[in-house]
Amino acid sequence: MEKLKTAVIGAGKMGRLHTRIYSQMDQVNLVGIVDTDKEKAQELANEYGCEVFSDHNELTDKVDAVTIAVPTENHAQIAEPFLSNSIPVLVEKPLAMTLPEARHMLELAGKNNCILQVGYSERFNPVVQAMHRLHIEPQFMESQRISPYTFRSTDVGVVLDLMIHDIDIMLSLADSPVKDVQAVGVNVLGQHEDIANVRLTFENGCVANLTASRLALKTERKIRIFSGQAYLSLDYLKKAGLMISKTANIDMVQFLRKQQQGDGQIDIENTNWSDLVNVEMLDIDDRESLELEQEAFVQAVIEGSRPQVSAEDAVAAMELAERIIEVINRHQWKPEHLEDISASGKKS
Repeated sequence: MEKLKTAVIGAGKMGRLHTRIYSQMDQVNLVGIVDTDKEKAQELANEYGCEVFSDHNELTDKVDAVTIAVPTENHAQIAEPFLSNSIPVLVEKPLAMTLPEARHMLELAGKNNCILQVGYSERFNPVVQAMHRLHIEPQFMESQRISPYTFRSTDVGVVLDLMIHDIDIMLSLADSPVKDVQAVGVNVLGQHEDIANVRLTFENGCVANLTASRLALKTERKIRIFSGQAYLSLDYLKKAGLMISKTANIDMVQFLRKQQQGDGQIDIENTNWSDLVNVEMLDIDDRESLELEQEAFVQAVIEGSRPQVSAEDAVAAMELAERIIEVINRHQWKPEHLEDISASGKKS
């Protein structure tokens, strides 16, 4: 089979990662790297044996698919010529800087019958893949995504930079429209929020609490899920997960319920609580999320199938993210005892 000709637009951190993975895929021929910084692009091209281009428009007749890994504000402009020419695109998250741009990209992809996958790599984390295989119906979800400041993605706040992953995952798990949004955020280093906490209530009754910070001293990416079927505690970074369920011991649980309904007393001394639940470490593959993401993209291009994280999914996540940011912006406050200090250092 003829290899798929691809290129990576953007020679920064994410562009370097995408380039490395493409270079290792048997079904892919990496054609080139595009970046306005020719020196950076040349260094990457020399390492992986491909050409350098300074203008992404030069690629439209040279590739079968592209990956876009540039600042969010440039996503829509760079993707347009490829989508218009029915060239499949994998674009880093978030899909675009604004909802109108994201919707325009979605419209272009649909009009030209073109695959548009969005880089929510956490959806391909083996932890999330294992979680989806369990078909859990969540009643409460809680996520925590914190990390030190990276000095990248500063063109957006922490909601679009980090929390967007958990927004996407929770939308897919709850599988229900969002009824209510409560949120608070604080911007510390820049003009956008660096810390945010959000509480979502879905129409089916599920509740989700999300926390994101890019000002932490350590990196943590965790999610907990409560349901009538099981309790899940998952660590994205460690690729580890714990499930506690009652299914294997339902007879004992029902017996205790009847006992409690009878005289209201449970024989604690003669009850082995570890027998009441089934504690299981989830079987999780130790593979790189970005590698699985690109494999899925290439497979979708080859088969002409719907990508696992589609532009529709990305627009839904962006719509909710925008809604969250609007609530954060309305929730501006400052404790009364804090006084504004002018640039001169004097109290105003």
